[in-house]
Amino acid sequence: MIVIDEKKIWEEIEKRKPVSVAINGPDGILSKIQEVAKKITSRFNIPAYVLADPTWGSCDLNTAGAQMLGVDVLFHIGHTIRIEGFGNNVVMIDAFDDISFDSVAKKCVKELGRKTVSLVTDSQHLLHLKVVKKILEEGGMNVLIGEGKGQLNDGQVFGCEFYPTEQTKDDVDANVFLGQSNFHAAGIALSTNKPTYVLDPYFNEIREVTEFAQKLQKKATLTIYKAAEAKTFGIIVGLKEGQLSKITALKFKKELEKEDKNVLLFALTDITSDRLERLSGVDAFIQVACPRISIDNHFNKPVLSTPQAHALLKLLRNESIQGYLQIPHWL
Repeated sequence: MIVIDEKKIWEEIEKRKPVSVAINGPDGILSKIQEVAKKITSRFNIPAYVLADPTWGSCDLNTAGAQMLGVDVLFHIGHTIRIEGFGNNVVMIDAFDDISFDSVAKKCVKELGRKTVSLVTDSQHLLHLKVVKKILEEGGMNVLIGEGKGQLNDGQVFGCEFYPTEQTKDDVDANVFLGQSNFHAAGIALSTNKPTYVLDPYFNEIREVTEFAQKLQKKATLTIYKAAEAKTFGIIVGLKEGQLSKITALKFKKELEKEDKNVLLFALTDITSDRLERLSGVDAFIQVACPRISIDNHFNKPVLSTPQAHALLKLLRNESIQGYLQIPHWL
């Protein structure tokens, strides 16, 4: 069950005395967020707006929506980071899943044996790291938890940011991810080039995502080679607050023009195949908003992420692109 740190919300409201607030978080806990909004209105007699658009992380808080509503505070629930907020009006609220990993951790010991592993997880399972580490070590495994960097806590990864596993990759046989997300685990596998396993407590199973990650990399690499044949590129700047990489976009524009490519600049909030189909005269795209948009999704034309775009430039210069995804941050 997801447990939201409601106490912090009540304390912030009592301290700040807002006239109205907004709340958002990942789709998976949207019903829980609705319950919190009801409690706020009942307890404090103020409007509590649920921002129901998808939000994918701390790069995607929808502060613009909160500003348009004129609220005093935006409570962003479920994307735990090392810092408590962004600016004065955004407060990050923890949401943890209290499901037990004991059974699947013991199964991991039996299946993986005495391997040395890097133990990592996402925001909602951070509290389980130490417990699982103890179980694995008692079973004879050697367990490392890499230090966090930037927004990341120790042992925490984002979909595009893998600093803890970057630290440990040369010292381990494999990565072990706590949770259910193949999305996060595949990114870990790609960035470290190590076997990676998911410890899923919901189905009490261990599954390896290495093969799945390799398929993603093959698809991403093929897209780079297809893009190399393009004459005209569209470079897309994301309009979400943590995805507004204008400088990176302009650098790619300059470098592509050196390679005799035509470049058009676009800006989008949501980068989807439908939207790109409406843009004419473009052979391939580079989007500098979120790398997972390009790696995980299907488009009818090449749509490169930032690391893919760096690899494209190397390819156009007849340089090796080996290891282009084996970096700790895909931006």
